[in-house]
Amino acid sequence: MMKLFKRILLVLLIIVVVSAILFLICIGPWPVRGPSDFTQKTYYKEAIAAIDAHAANCDIAEDPTQLLAGWATRIMTPNVGVPMGGYSARPDGKKSRGVRDELKARAIALSDGTDTVVILGLDMLIVPPNLAELTVNKVAEKTPLTSDDLYFPASHTHCGPGAFGPGLASKISAGKYDPAVPEFLASTFADAIVEAYNSMKPAQYAHGFIDAPEHIRNRTRQAEVDSFLNYMVVEQEGGKRCYVCRWSAHPTIFGTDMMEFSAEFPGEMTRFIEAKTNATAMYLGGGLGSMSPRAPDAPTPSERVKAYGQLLGELVVENTEELEFMNYVDVASVRVPVGVPPAQARPLSPSWRLSPIASKILGVPQEGWIQGARVGSIILIGMPFDTSGELTREWHLQAKESGWDLWVTSFSGAYLGYLSPDRYYNDLDKHGVLDYEVGLMGWLGPRAESYFASLMKRIVDNFGTPPVDLAQAAAVASP
Repeated sequence: MMKLFKRILLVLLIIVVVSAILFLICIGPWPVRGPSDFTQKTYYKEAIAAIDAHAANCDIAEDPTQLLAGWATRIMTPNVGVPMGGYSARPDGKKSRGVRDELKARAIALSDGTDTVVILGLDMLIVPPNLAELTVNKVAEKTPLTSDDLYFPASHTHCGPGAFGPGLASKISAGKYDPAVPEFLASTFADAIVEAYNSMKPAQYAHGFIDAPEHIRNRTRQAEVDSFLNYMVVEQEGGKRCYVCRWSAHPTIFGTDMMEFSAEFPGEMTRFIEAKTNATAMYLGGGLGSMSPRAPDAPTPSERVKAYGQLLGELVVENTEELEFMNYVDVASVRVPVGVPPAQARPLSPSWRLSPIASKILGVPQEGWIQGARVGSIILIGMPFDTSGELTREWHLQAKESGWDLWVTSFSGAYLGYLSPDRYYNDLDKHGVLDYEVGLMGWLGPRAESYFASLMKRIVDNFGTPPVDLAQAAAVASP
């Protein structure tokens, strides 16, 4: 009997030891990697070469030509019962139970007669790589447009469609993968893109931004916010207009108990603009990292969503009553897959990271996408992150000194966590803990900001020099 007992103990000990070893190998913790010179890494050199090669296909002319523009809208609300993308804590597999308001996919095609870019405005959490690829392929069947010509941002509503991507990380945030969902969404996006492309006519555009710091806050620390509400108004011959808007607050007024599809405050904002102007309006999520809305008080979340969206819409309408239009532009665009540093999520400690195997189990991508588009003196840069609003503000102000109106957007056909300022990488709170955005969701190590800022600069440099017509001065929102 004693021998049997010893054998059982030995077997249990072996199981515990093997389990512990497997846990350390597959999950961690592993020691963190320190900062390194990314400019000497192969992935950096390949990314720079790819940006240069893609940008070489753009025709940056000394003399701009007539702007052509067209746009289209499609409903992208999936069937009730499809999971919702956003909060991991939603009950019942995140299955939707209704529709508060329709989700929409909007597309605007802009061309100088040689180069064309189609900018999308999508009521969803992110645009995952499989969905972007499906969309590119469907568009290529009906137009000469390529991946370089399609610009993929997302509003980041947490009440949009889920089930859009494979992998454990996607399942946690957006529910069980259903291939029918990205197929439906890609077909919807492609329909809007093709119609926008085919409806291009001579047009003119105006642009600017409103500084509205009282309507946004930094939820992470006492620091700067991206308070710039950007707008571009495009007017076709005949007077039809499209408003393209960018703002950086998280659409998270609705919480985990919201189980109905909703475009959230971006939907309320675009509907308000459309009702007041008889135009089309579309919304791009900007530098959402650390940025939260300062929504007006109201009895219910739904009323707060409506009030906040209408407040932002009214700012745009009021500040676009008198516009200086331009009709001669240069258009250029690139969309490039780029390698990234090894994953380094730190959920428990500043000194320890998850193992590379854990990152693969979670489905963390081994590459990202960066995209850029130029329309006259506007440059849009799409990052594969929840990009810090502190960074996007800094970059906007730096670019403005050179004559560019820089719009940085997030979720560019991939998702690689949060991109936070490098300066915060080792900062601890009063409890000695890393911030969520920097620790658990900062996946790419201590120089991620520097790396992607370098790629952004390369894109901007490839887009030539800004035209004489600089961005309009910022309007200041009234308190």
